[in-house]
Amino acid sequence: MSNRFKRIISVILSVAVAAMITACGSGNNDHIMTDSAADAAGSVSDTTVIGFSQLGAESDWRSANSESMREAFSADKGYELLFEDGQQKQSKQITAIRSFIQQGVDYIVLAPVTQEGWDSVLLEAKEAEIPVIIVDRMVETEDDDLFTCWVGSDFYLEGRKACEWLHRYAASQGLSGNDLHIVNIQGTIGSSAQIGRTAGLEEYSAKYGWDLREETPGDFTQAKGREVMAQMLVTYNNINVVYCENDNEALGAIEAIEAAGKHAGPDIAGGDILIMSFDGVNQTAINYCLEGTIACIVECNPLHGPRVENIIQTLQNGGTPDKLEYVSETLYSSYETVREVRIDSETYPVTLLTQDVIDTRAY
Repeated sequence: MSNRFKRIISVILSVAVAAMITACGSGNNDHIMTDSAADAAGSVSDTTVIGFSQLGAESDWRSANSESMREAFSADKGYELLFEDGQQKQSKQITAIRSFIQQGVDYIVLAPVTQEGWDSVLLEAKEAEIPVIIVDRMVETEDDDLFTCWVGSDFYLEGRKACEWLHRYAASQGLSGNDLHIVNIQGTIGSSAQIGRTAGLEEYSAKYGWDLREETPGDFTQAKGREVMAQMLVTYNNINVVYCENDNEALGAIEAIEAAGKHAGPDIAGGDILIMSFDGVNQTAINYCLEGTIACIVECNPLHGPRVENIIQTLQNGGTPDKLEYVSETLYSSYETVREVRIDSETYPVTLLTQDVIDTRAY
């Protein structure tokens, strides 16, 4: 029995009971039960109910992602979106999913705060025959059948793109691997974005002999990024590259660098601290990249709403969506020195960031 049909039956029974009670006071109310039940059943059957567990609102990327989902699943398009903010707590997200199951939603969409720890609640959704679509960060499960499909970014590839750009940029400036003294302001530990982007940096640091001095989480927030960067500047006197795992951390790092009387920019040999970032959603970060304060940004596209809607339409039409759907993303820099990066025999262009490019972006 489908969840929609269960809701229809529930509504009909509720209305019928109410009508019977009313009928006790009058013998002319037979039509009330039939008409009300039909109207209620019709309103339920015509609306697709989506339960969306968003992990939080920690960054500009996350806000853009939430807005994309709200726009995709609006009432005027025939949807009811039940939106729950997990506030960066897996326990809250699990509670939200169980609530969605109890309410008999048609689909559950989950943006998980971390990769692990979802098997039990996803099994509950599977037993309730509710498809679960994972967005953005991935989940690690013992059984991949516990979720229907996933849509998001290849965070490991993002990290490798950024690092190959750094390698080529440093070479163009006459710098060798041991000339680079790098610190990493990581994202939320255990999230797919953090795992993939950190892995990329660690791999390329070993590959090219970079001096990776420290990796400390900044939780994808500007305030934490500023705090972590300030402490690193006290601990190390030779930092010349800061690898920030999102835009908000990069903005915080720049604030700390400027407060310490140092300069964020591309001239590593001349004493600048080169800033690298991910996401490309925050407008201030994009402007910093345009002017060169941030050397490069690897895009992480937040507009998942239309993609998830396409998946749901495929399911409703009896189709089978791809298990994994990676979004295409851009590498931005305002420096023409590096025009492309090559990874595993694949070439990825570097988009020269200009005002015209910014004006044509979707977010």
